Parts: sequence; C-alpha cells; structure tokens
Amino acid sequence: MRTDYIDPRVFELLLTALMPANRLALQLSLATGLRISDCLALRTDVLKRSNRPTITEKKTHKHRRVYIPQELRDRLLKQAGRFFVFEGRLDERRPRTRAAVYKDLRRVAKLYRLDGKPIRRNIAPHSARKIYAVQDYHAHHDIKRVQRLLNHSGEAVTMLYALADQLAKK
Repeated sequence: MRTDYIDPRVFELLLTALMPANRLALQLSLATGLRISDCLALRTDVLKRSNRPTITEKKTHKHRRVYIPQELRDRLLKQAGRFFVFEGRLDERRPRTRAAVYKDLRRVAKLYRLDGKPIRRNIAPHSARKIYAVQDYHAHHDIKRVQRLLNHSGEAVTMLYALADQLAKK
C-alpha cells in the first residue's frame, strides 16, 4: 500500500501529539528528506562531528550527504543516546524501530479529526519524505534537483513524489 501525501499543516498538527523522540525523528525526515529508517539509524558520533553527515541509505546502500539545521541538530544531540540518536526501547546498542514511529503516528492520526471527520488517509512516516519533495519542487521547480536530493535513480519515481500534492487532489 502506498503512503499518501498529507498537507504539511495537518502533518505538523499530528507531530504535536507524538512521543517526543518519534516527533524528532519525523522532523529530521521533513528537514532532510531521509527515509525514517535512515533517520533512526543515525549514529550519535556521526551527528557530533558535523551538521552535514554522510548517510549510507539502508534501502539502496547509496551514500548521501545531508544538511541538518543547527537548531534541529541541537535538539537531536540533546536527546541522543550513547550509540544512536534514537535509541531502541530495550537495547541502547540498537536504534528505535520504524514500527515504533509508524504505530505512534497511526495512533495520533486516529485521534485527530479534520472538519469533524477522522483522517482516513494512509499516513505513515514516509509521508514526511513526500512533503519534503513537494516543498523543494515548489521552491525550485527543478525535478532533477529533487531527484538528486532524494537519491532516486529514475526521474519517474521522483515525479510521483514531487507532484504528490497534485495527485492527492485528484
């Protein structure tokens, strides 16, 4: 099942009710366009060294350098564990799981109402990546730039992300 695009203002409202670490992970995804698994795998020592860390993507094994805004980096370092920025619940030597963030987001989405109606979209942490792509595309109108930022191999997939807001309207 494909993750839906959701209006950034609605997504921000959902973030307010999340557990603090899950909220921070999704804010990192919104700021960098990283998949949630890559956000959660961020090591504390890497973040301490630079606000422009090089990430090896878990899905594709490609390398990608991202910029983390200073204010966000400070908040990440403040809650970071010894090994991972987002520690696992039972073992500090493992990162938090994608499922933990997904379940928290789904829980919050069930609580919220839009115009009195429950949110029925397929909301997942990957929605943050789509929001990032849409915002960058609208800011620069350059599909190649978005493709490079998301580290996509093909332009067709990037188009689905960059135009997700328009596709959601239909």
